[in-house]
Amino acid sequence: MNQKQGNKEVIDDEKRMKAVAKVINGVKGMSILLIFFALWEALPRIGMINAAFLPPLSEILLTWFQLISSGKLFIHLFISLQRAASGFFLALIISIPLGIAIGWYKGFAQFVDPLIQMYRQIPAMALFPVFLLFLGIGELSKTGMVLWVAMWPLLLSTINGVKYTDPLLIKVARSMGANDLCLLTEVILPGALPSIMTGARLSASSSIMILVAAEMIGAKSGLGFMIINSQYNFEINQMYAAIVTIALLGFSVNYAIIWLEKKLTAWKEEAATA
Repeated sequence: MNQKQGNKEVIDDEKRMKAVAKVINGVKGMSILLIFFALWEALPRIGMINAAFLPPLSEILLTWFQLISSGKLFIHLFISLQRAASGFFLALIISIPLGIAIGWYKGFAQFVDPLIQMYRQIPAMALFPVFLLFLGIGELSKTGMVLWVAMWPLLLSTINGVKYTDPLLIKVARSMGANDLCLLTEVILPGALPSIMTGARLSASSSIMILVAAEMIGAKSGLGFMIINSQYNFEINQMYAAIVTIALLGFSVNYAIIWLEKKLTAWKEEAATA
């Protein structure tokens, strides 16, 4: 009984130390952001940076709130979100099953690997005219661009996650009579999940970046269009407000996936503390 209490106290101490470390890291991160924002506000006001090209942060935030209150920002934001989400979820549907098959079946991996290595080297913007030719200037071409960019990090992360699953776990499952389907669902996928979620984070951020670039070239709506149109009309405050929105969007998506990963892999922490 005393040993159990001692182990529980050690575990509680470790949890407290982790919580303190998280708070310290959070304070450090906030300090860096506050310094950055303070410099952004101060340097244009004291003339070290031309305020016509980089207005003070307070003026940009004022414009940002005005765009929110008018509803203009939400229109472009929702259009960009719809485009990015459609391409990203298509990448999930295609890349995860394909990555599992490539990582699990060596013969299939050897067959498709040369094709994958060739195609993943092609920059997405180089293919933009091809997407326009085949899919037109509407929504399909932008969704296709997002799909192309998002699928590669997710595909490669899934392949690596499946391929490098602990072989000891596979042997144990085999010795207990697990068939291929049981092995895949109970051992391979849980073991590969952290790698898959890392790929999803990379894919999500890449989706937003390539979409903004595509909207700057061939769109009449969306955050990318808003940025380039504001620059053409020298509406600098509005341009930076759209850039800030993209940064907040990327930040939110990244931490939403991290939260989802923690929920899906909560069993690991439970096993570690058991």
